Amino acid sequence: MPDRLLIFLAQHARLVPERLLRGLFLAAADLCWLFRIGGVRQLERNLAHVMPEADHRVLRLTSRQGMRSYFVYFVEALTVGARTQEQLLARIHGGGNAYPDPAKSDIGLRSLPIGMGHQGNWDYAGFWACSTVGQVTTVAERLRDQGMLNTFADIRRRLGMNILLTGEPDITGRLTTLLRDPGQVVPLLADRDLSRRGVFVKAFDSWIRVAAGPAVIALDARLPLYTVNMHREKLTGERRRQAKTPYGYVCQVDGPIAIEPYLDMPRKQAINDLTQAWVDQWAQGIREHPEDWHMLQPIFLEDLDLSRMHDLPDSILAQASKNKGRCQA
Repeated sequence: MPDRLLIFLAQHARLVPERLLRGLFLAAADLCWLFRIGGVRQLERNLAHVMPEADHRVLRLTSRQGMRSYFVYFVEALTVGARTQEQLLARIHGGGNAYPDPAKSDIGLRSLPIGMGHQGNWDYAGFWACSTVGQVTTVAERLRDQGMLNTFADIRRRLGMNILLTGEPDITGRLTTLLRDPGQVVPLLADRDLSRRGVFVKAFDSWIRVAAGPAVIALDARLPLYTVNMHREKLTGERRRQAKTPYGYVCQVDGPIAIEPYLDMPRKQAINDLTQAWVDQWAQGIREHPEDWHMLQPIFLEDLDLSRMHDLPDSILAQASKNKGRCQA
C-alpha cells in the first residue's frame, strides 16, 4: 500500500469512518492472501514451523486470518488519533500469569524490562501500559521513508510512549539507566533481529535470531524480565459498546524470569540463556494464537543465507543446513 496514502489516513483519521476503512483493508488483505503476494508465502513458511502438524488447508486458512489481523493493525494504528481514551481502554485488557502483579505491586518497587514480538496491536499495548502500569519507553525501527517514520513515531507519542529510534547512540545504556528509576516500562519488539548482532535461540522446530536487548537491559539493570504476548478477542456487552468495535486485545504478561541464576555466568552465556528463557515463554503464546503473529519476513535459519552466518555455532549451522536440505527436497 502506498506510503503517501497511509500517511494521509493517519493525518485525517477523523474524516474516515473506522468501519469503512476496516472493510477496505480487510478486502485488501484477502486479495493479497488470494494471490499470495505481499509476504503471504513467507508468512505461511513461518507458520509451518509453528504448526508442524497442520496440513496445507489449515496453513492457508491461518495465513488468511494472519493477513487480516495484520491489516486491521494498520487500520487501528492509523486511526488511533480519532479514538477516545474510553474506546482505547475498552479495546485492550491485561492477562497472563504475571498480571496484575506488574500493575499493582511491582511498579511501586521496580521497573519492568519486557521482551515481546510483533503480535496483535503493540501500539495499543503501549497505550494500555502507559495508562495502567507506568511510563513506557521503547525503540522504533528507523524506516527509509522519513514521512512514514515520523507518522508512526508520532502515533506512539500521542499514545503516551517515549520513542527512541534504532541507530541512535547508546540505546541500551539509556534504557538501562531509565530502568533504574521506579515506574518505568521498557518493552522491546525483539522477535526479529535488525542488527545482525542478535542471539540464536531454539524456537519451535528450528532456530531464529532475536534481539539481545531484553536480556541485556534486564541483566544490566538487575531486574527480572517479563514476556508479553498479544492476541485478539471478540468483545461483547458493555466493553463492545465502549470500544465501538467488535474485537479487542488481550495483553498477556508472563514471568517474571528471575535474573539471579544468570548473574554468575559469563556475560555471553548469560545473555544467551536469558534470551532463550523469554523466547520459550513467548513461543507458547505464538502457538496458542499463530493467526496474530505478524511475521511476514524470513526469520528461521532455513530461510536465511547461511553463508553469511559467520557467527553461527557449528552445531546449529549443521542442523540448519540439514533442515534446509530437507525443506528443499
